[in-house]
This record gives sequence, C-alpha cells and structure tokens, in this order.
Amino acid sequence: MEQTGSWFVRELERRGVSRRDFLGFCGVMSTVLALPRSAGARIADAIATKEKPTLVWLEFQDCAGNTESFLRAGRPTTADIILDTLSVDYHETIMAAAGHQAEAALAGVVADRPGGYIAVVEGSIPTGANGAYCTIGGRSALAIAREVCGGAAATIAIGTCAAFGGLPAAAPNPTGALSVADAVPGIKNLINLPACPANAENLVGVIVYYLTFNRFPPLDRYKRPLFAYGKSIHDNCERRSHYDGGQYVERWGDEGHRTGYCLYKMGCKGPVTFQNCPNVGWNEGTNWPIGCGHPCMGCAEPDFWDKMTPFYSHLAGFPGFGVHSNVDRVGLWATAGVAAAFAAHGFVQLGKRWKQGDLEHQKVAARAGAASDAEKGEPS
Repeated sequence: MEQTGSWFVRELERRGVSRRDFLGFCGVMSTVLALPRSAGARIADAIATKEKPTLVWLEFQDCAGNTESFLRAGRPTTADIILDTLSVDYHETIMAAAGHQAEAALAGVVADRPGGYIAVVEGSIPTGANGAYCTIGGRSALAIAREVCGGAAATIAIGTCAAFGGLPAAAPNPTGALSVADAVPGIKNLINLPACPANAENLVGVIVYYLTFNRFPPLDRYKRPLFAYGKSIHDNCERRSHYDGGQYVERWGDEGHRTGYCLYKMGCKGPVTFQNCPNVGWNEGTNWPIGCGHPCMGCAEPDFWDKMTPFYSHLAGFPGFGVHSNVDRVGLWATAGVAAAFAAHGFVQLGKRWKQGDLEHQKVAARAGAASDAEKGEPS
C-alpha cells in the first residue's frame, strides 16, 4: 500500500487525517459491513489504491433528509466521503455549479462514463401529469431517472421515499409518486437503503464493499444490503433482556421508562423492522432513538406510514407467541412459565432426593442384615 497508495497517504496528511485515524475508519467500516476486524487492512488497501468511483446524486420528490444525513456523517466526515472515498460529480445541494453548468456536469458523466458511475436517487419519482410535478432544467424527474439510472453501474435508492415510494406515494397519491424500482424497472444493480433518513454510514459501507470486493453486497428480498438490514432491530436491541423478562414501559416517564425497560407497549416496531441502528447508531455512534427512550417507528420497512400506525400503540400480534397473542398477556405467560420452570425444577430435585433416600435406605438395610448375620455366626 505504501508504494501504490503513497499519494493517498500524503493527501490524508495534508488534510490533517492521520494514518491511524484512516485505519480506524477502515475498522469501523469492517464493523458496519459485519466483517472480521482483520478485514480493515484489505479495506484500507482498496480505498487507497483504487480509482474513486464517480457518483451522481439526484434529488426528486423529497425533504432532503438523506442529504442532511449525508452532510452530517461523523464516521467518516462528509469531507472524507467526498474527497477520499467518492468523486461526487453532481449533487445540487453541495456542488458549486448551478443552472446550465450543473446540468452539463451531469450530462457529461452520463455521456462519457456509461456503466462507469454510481447513481444515488433521493426522493420518490412523480409520474402524474406527465411528470410535471417535479422538473429540473426543463426535464421531468422520470425522464432524468430513466436516462441516468439506465446508464449507471448501480443505482442506490437512498431513503424510504426512493426505495418504497414513501409518504408521497401514500393514498391518495395525487402526484403518482413511485419508488425507483417501479418508475425505472429493470435497471442494473438496484440497491435500496430505506430509512427516514438513511444512515450515511450504510451508504459509505456499500461503496467501500464495492471497492474492496469488486462487487456489490448481497441483498434481501427488498434489495436491501444484508450487512445493514439482515437482522431486526429487536435482535440487537439493548432493551431486549427487558422484553424477554416481561418488563415494559407502561407510560411515558414512569419508573420503567427511566430504568430502560422495553418500549414495546409504547409502540416500538423493532420486532418487525430490519436495520442496523443498534449497532451503528447516530451522531458518531453517540446514540439512537430507542437508546434515547423513543420507540422505533419502522421507517426502514415498506409502507411504514400505514402498516406501523398508530405509532404509539403496540402491534396486535406478540412476536414468538402467535399472531393472535397480545402483549398485555405476556406477564401472565411469563409468570406461568417461571412458575412451571420452578415446579419442574422442584420435582426433579425431589425425585433425586427420593432416589438418594431409597439408596441410603437400601444401604442401611444391608448393613443391618450383615450385623444380624454376624451375631448368628452366619456368613454375610
């Protein structure tokens, strides 16, 4: 790495980023990607020696929340992402160019690097009124998406609006908003990074995985990378032990809430939401919603605004206890289960004692018989 990547090392030093900090970032990426810590060295070599992928970022029917998340990335900083990992050639919010110059930059990437760039799409794509609900430079979002995504090596739909249609696609959907997959079917290597907003570390993780292994990460049935969406929030939640013990927050601010009990009764959708929030966290890993005492709203799942509402009421089914079960009965079940366990343990111990007592009784009887035989002069 020192020979082929010496320019990269010098550039890091010029910007005050030590090699130790850089290797620390690679270690964080290996954790995000659910790889062994030893993979950090391979990641470091890939980032330092390979050509930075060109990236164009399209914003359509959105609130810019994912851009805000991207700009506030802490591990690494936005500057690290842009200058060290990516070559962001088009992003309306952060690029210096505007108007015709900006659109010329996008057209140049599409024309000069077919199949050699990554497209990131933020926001849903409106199709109503021939796409008139969202136009940029006189062109509809639908036309831009078809051209740019159609020629990309991969398209990353970042945020729930781009991945699943989001709130704009909720009924009655007057703009005809669609997800990227529905608006531009058949595009190559579509990767969804849903959440509201998506975590910037997962975006960087996809890029770093591509640089390291020359392919994009494995996906689930919703085209979400398994390293970020392969396990439910419930599986890794720091309050899971309280869930298993039937200890729940009953109302905001009660003793259980202050103690850190499970938020299931307060509407937490962690058992049916798949994302790595507990592992990656937010604000440089400082905390995350459940850690702050707020239930998960399921924002990484399709149609969460309908399927997960009301947000502050618990799910009708109790995971692991059947779809018709209710969380309010779990205390009785838990108590009965614990009582049954103690009873079973007691019966086992009692059985052992009976068996042990029977053996002792047999030994005593044998000794008594031997003594009687000795008194009679008979061999034992």
